[in-house]
Amino acid sequence: MTALPQSHQRENMSADKKTKYTWSYSSLDLFKQCPQKYYRMRVKKDVVDPPTEHLNYGLEVHKSAEDFIKHGTPIPEKHAFIREPLELLRKRNGKHLCEYKLGLTRDLRPCGFFDEDVWWRGIADLITLQNDKAYLVDYKTGKSSKYADTKQLELLSLAIFKHFPEVKKVKAGLLFVVAHDFVKADFEADQQGIYWMRWLDDTARLEKSIELDVWNPRPNFSCKNWCAVKDCTHNGKGVYR
Repeated sequence: MTALPQSHQRENMSADKKTKYTWSYSSLDLFKQCPQKYYRMRVKKDVVDPPTEHLNYGLEVHKSAEDFIKHGTPIPEKHAFIREPLELLRKRNGKHLCEYKLGLTRDLRPCGFFDEDVWWRGIADLITLQNDKAYLVDYKTGKSSKYADTKQLELLSLAIFKHFPEVKKVKAGLLFVVAHDFVKADFEADQQGIYWMRWLDDTARLEKSIELDVWNPRPNFSCKNWCAVKDCTHNGKGVYR
């Protein structure tokens, strides 16, 4: 198994001296997009993204999928388009874990989602455990898989390796239930150290912002039409970076 970077090993020795915080794929992605937006939405919490029809629709589809895989509950007719791929997933041999909550401590030990020392949190739409192999599926309701991003699958796979050490390989995929597409990505347990390097670099930058309490705005594609931080100097402007 690939060893973790020495910098992270040194950080762990003084972890009790560091600022306590938690992160997830979505929160780290938000920070990378714009530290100021992250601060307003996740730290100060004076700004929220309004619920959207697409978000509510996605939650409904996820619930229908969970109920079908876990309990065999018939899929509502309005979600009939997900029935065929989900039937195949349900028939796959192994133990099915639906909407499975995963947690990791700062030193990358498995822990509960709500444990006091949890550092990272993630929820897997569907995990199927099959001896030394695991299948991971994340449902997507977007109309196109053109901009599919498998980085979240990598992060969830890293957590699977910690929670289920018997698993040596994760065969993962983004299931686009509307676009009828499946974007695959495989991850090997003996490459964990390599996979972690990117995430630890990004979390180090987040931690530095927390320690210094510095949250500079970063112009990006969402500024013009999709940012909820209306009092930012970049809001409403067509700036990209």
